Order: sequence, then C-alpha cells, then structure tokens
Amino acid sequence: MPNTKQINELKVILLDRKEKLLKNILGTRENIDLLKGQDVKDDLDYAEVVSDSFTEGMIANHHVKELEEIELALKKVEDRSYGICDMCGVVIPLGRLKAKPYAKYCTECRTAFEAEQAKGK
Repeated sequence: MPNTKQINELKVILLDRKEKLLKNILGTRENIDLLKGQDVKDDLDYAEVVSDSFTEGMIANHHVKELEEIELALKKVEDRSYGICDMCGVVIPLGRLKAKPYAKYCTECRTAFEAEQAKGK
C-alpha cells in the first residue's frame, strides 16, 4: 500500500491533471463554437467544419471521461480507499498508480475487464 507521502504526491498529480483537463475542455468548447461560426462557402468547407467539430467533440468526451475518473480517485484519497482495486480488493501496485494515478483496477483485473469489454463488442 502506498504510504501517506506517496498518496499525497499522487494527489498532487491528480489535481494538476484535473486543472489541465478543465482548461482543455473549455478550450475545446470554444473551438467548437468558433468552428460553428465559420463562413461556409461550399460543400468542401462544410465537410471540413463538420469533421473538425466531430474531432473536437470526441477529444472533449475523452477528457470528460478522464476527469470523472480523476474525481473518483480524489474521493477515494479522501475516504482512504485510494489504491485498492475495485474488482478484487487488493492493493494496486505503486508503479501502476504512478503510470495511471486514477487506476481503479490492479493489472490482472484490468486485463480481465478489458477482455470482458472486448467480448461485448
């Protein structure tokens, strides 16, 4: 189990990432608004604006999902359940948390989760 100092270091990383994501989401929304306001002269311009808007939207959706996972991790830090696998209850290795501070699963459970997700597609 990560010690208090390590958890606090990971919390700082989570808070920094949260701030960056919030700025990126706001910037993406502004970009989409700018794209909507562009003067479209022909079908090619229209296709480009639609494509760019779609791409910006997908990026924003990804950032929102990551932000939700970070918020959950921060709640777990506060209630002292941070670093425990949601699936099996074992301690998530510190190396995994350093690589992905909002990890909900240990490596083994993440692999099992991804295999189940792949079956559902």
